[in-house]
Amino acid sequence: MADHLEASVTLPSDPASVAAARSYVVSTLAEWGLPADAEAADTVRLIVSELATNAVQHTFGQSPTFTVDIALERDEQLRIGVTDSHPRFPKRLPAAVQQDNGRGMVIIRWLTAECGGRLRVRPTREGGKTVSIELPWTVPAEPVATAGRQEP
Repeated sequence: MADHLEASVTLPSDPASVAAARSYVVSTLAEWGLPADAEAADTVRLIVSELATNAVQHTFGQSPTFTVDIALERDEQLRIGVTDSHPRFPKRLPAAVQQDNGRGMVIIRWLTAECGGRLRVRPTREGGKTVSIELPWTVPAEPVATAGRQEP
């Protein structure tokens, strides 16, 4: 595989775009060798869903679009980032508020750490932010067919 693969999609900040972002990432990763039914794909699907939901819900209409970037480095590290144009960084909400919402970053942080990755939030030159995760890239090995006895 190539040393570096990249893909990107920009979507409107609309609730329907969350499913589009999930689908885009999972289909791109399938093209890069990660089967859509792999456990890692489920984890990525949930992370992307939370990142995209945050970009739609917490920009308060100040970011008309958000961009999902995917990069694979040397078949070793997967990076997925969601960029919006709202300047406010994610913040941890009080536990009382988290009962109804506000658990997205907690979920993202936990899943990322569970996979041996890391979460980063960086400002953009344009005044927005990118929330990204970096995960070790491991594609499940193809099942090896074992030579069985043949019936006479």
